[in-house]
Amino acid sequence: MSVTACSGGGTPPAASPPSDAQSPSAPSTPTPTATPSPSAVYKPADATGKAQNVPVPVLPEAAKAETKEGLEAFARYWYSTLSYAYETGDMKPLELVSSPTCASCERVKEVVQGWHSEGRWLAGGKMVVEGVQTNFVETGPAEYQVLIQVYQDSLSYYRGDKTLDEKTERGPAAGDIMIASYGDGAWRAVTVEHLAKSR
Repeated sequence: MSVTACSGGGTPPAASPPSDAQSPSAPSTPTPTATPSPSAVYKPADATGKAQNVPVPVLPEAAKAETKEGLEAFARYWYSTLSYAYETGDMKPLELVSSPTCASCERVKEVVQGWHSEGRWLAGGKMVVEGVQTNFVETGPAEYQVLIQVYQDSLSYYRGDKTLDEKTERGPAAGDIMIASYGDGAWRAVTVEHLAKSR
């Protein structure tokens, strides 16, 4: 059921005002330095419930350049947004860096949004990129191919009553091909597909 294709964290709780503030008549003592309240802690999804406070992937500066290195950095970033989608059900980061015509992205959206509705959730499924390579030769106007060696961690599908519907195990790394376009200072994935297996 795993799909490779063309993924918000929670808001940290507000700090409570201190309850032991000194009154003006209290004896003068050194005031302790205030410590910032800790950020909300990331908790991955598991059998007990959905992921919480998932960090939103940040586009690296390198991924903004129309260069070989920029395209390779972008491909890695794209897969981090795919992981984020599986974990949270939030497609926005992935959609921002994918073309509206990306059919494989729409297939992922169906799976992700379907399994993050009506109390259902997904656990695992992180996309792990082992390698990225491009010759950086235009295949169309401002379009380039990039090859990605990637695998998906085991993925568990949970129903609203917390029962496990299905679990897919991690498979071997597979080759994907991405066609990416560059315009207005940004990359977008036009399509992402598995390379045909040679037998």
